[in-house]
Amino acid sequence: MSRADTIVAIASAVGRSAVGIVRISGPEVPRIAAEILGKLPAARVATRSRFRAADGGSLDEGLALYFEAPASFTGEHVLELQGHGGAVVLELLVARLLELGCRAARPGEFSERAFLNGKLDLAQAEAVADLIDAGTSAAARAAVRSLQGEFSARVQALQALLTRLRVAVEAAIDFPEEDIDVVSHAAQGGGIAQLYEAFDALLAAARQGAMLRDGLQVVIAGKPNAGKSSLLNRLVGDEVAIVTDLPGTTRDVLRHAIALDGVPIHLIDTAGLRSARDAVEAEGVRRATREIGRADHVLYVVDAANPSESSPPALAEQLATLPAGVPVTILFNKIDLLARSAACTAPACAAPAINEQTRPDQLFLSARTGQGIEGLKSHLKEIAGLVEGAAGALSARGRHIDALQRARALTERAAEAYADRRSPELFADDLRLAQQAVGEITGEFGSDDLLGEIFSSFCIGK
Repeated sequence: MSRADTIVAIASAVGRSAVGIVRISGPEVPRIAAEILGKLPAARVATRSRFRAADGGSLDEGLALYFEAPASFTGEHVLELQGHGGAVVLELLVARLLELGCRAARPGEFSERAFLNGKLDLAQAEAVADLIDAGTSAAARAAVRSLQGEFSARVQALQALLTRLRVAVEAAIDFPEEDIDVVSHAAQGGGIAQLYEAFDALLAAARQGAMLRDGLQVVIAGKPNAGKSSLLNRLVGDEVAIVTDLPGTTRDVLRHAIALDGVPIHLIDTAGLRSARDAVEAEGVRRATREIGRADHVLYVVDAANPSESSPPALAEQLATLPAGVPVTILFNKIDLLARSAACTAPACAAPAINEQTRPDQLFLSARTGQGIEGLKSHLKEIAGLVEGAAGALSARGRHIDALQRARALTERAAEAYADRRSPELFADDLRLAQQAVGEITGEFGSDDLLGEIFSSFCIGK
C-alpha cells in the first residue's frame, strides 16, 4: 500500500446534521490547505475560514483545524474542515479536494495509517472501531480502556515473560559448558507456571471483553410446553413469542437481544425437543439442536410441576441428548403450580440426583408470575463474568482470544516436548512460535491480509 498520497473522507455521520466534518491526511495537506483556505492555518488552532471553490467562490465556511506531522492522529499532516452538515455541501467539498489531488480514503484508512506510523498498535486501532460501534456503556468503557493501552500493556507484559524465558533457555543451549539447568526448571514449573498464570488471566479478561463486544448467545431449550416462550417474553418484557397451552407452539427459532448492566444477551427461543410429529416440527427440532450446539450457554427449561419431566431419571435422560461441551443451567419453571401439584410440594423436591461434580447450575422460577427472574438475570451476568460489574473489562475480539489460546497451547507443547525428548532446541522454538502468536494481537507480527481484513471493517473517515 502507498502512503505517499493524500486521502480525504467525510468523517461525520451520513445524513442531515448541524455540522459536517471532512478529514484529510497526507504529505500534500499544506499545499491543499493553502489552495482551499487561502493559507495554511496555524497548527492546532481552530481557525474560521472560507472554503473556496475552483473559481474563487465559496463552497461553505466554518472551522479549519491543522495538525502538523507527526503530532496528529495518523502521524501525518492532517486537516479537518468543519462546515455545515448538509449532504450536498459535504459532497461538493470532497469533490473540490479530489480535484486538488486527494484520493478517496478506504474504510479504516486513517486508523490504518495511525497504526503503520506507530501512533497506535493494532489492538488500540481495533479499540477505536469498537468504541464507535459500542452498543452499551460497559462496552464503550472497555473500548476506552483498550484504546488507552491497558490491553496492550498486559500483552507486552506477557511478551516480556516469554522473552525472559527464551533468553534463559537459549543461553543454556549456547553455553552448555556452564551446566545451566534453566530448561529443566522451566519445563517442570518455574517460568512455565508463571506463563500459564499470565495466559489464563489475560484470556479471562479477553473473553469478558469479547462478551461485552459481541454479547452472550443464550439458547432457551427444553421439552414442549415447559414455558420457554413465556420465559423469553418475561426476559424481553414484551409479548414477542406466541404462548398457548398447546405443546409445540414454537416451530422456528426466535431471536431477541436484551442488555443486562451493559452486557448484550442474545436470547434464542427454540422448538420443543421431542420426537417430531410432522415435517415442520422435525425441521424446528433440527434447528433447535443446531442452535444449542452453537450456544455460549443453554437455559434448559423444565416443567417443575410435571414429575414425568422433572424427576431425576427423566431429567438425566433429557440432558444426555444435548451436545457435549455446551454449558447448561437447568431452570425449574412453573414453581407457582407446585403447591397444587400432588407429586411435589416444594421446589427442592424437583432437584435431580446428578453427580455433584458435573451437575449443572439449577434455578427455580415462574415465567408467568416473574418469581425468580431477577435471580436468573444475576446468573446470566455471572456467566458473562460481571459479578462485580464491568469496570475492569478490556475490549477484545475473537482473533485476540484465538492468538492467546494458540500461544498457550504452544507453551504447553514446549514443556511436554522437553519432558518427553529432553530437547531444549524444540522447547525454545515453540516458545518463539508462542511469542509470535501473542505478537499478532498488537501487530508486532502479522500479514497484509490480516491488516486488510481488520481495517476494512472500519467506517470510512476513521
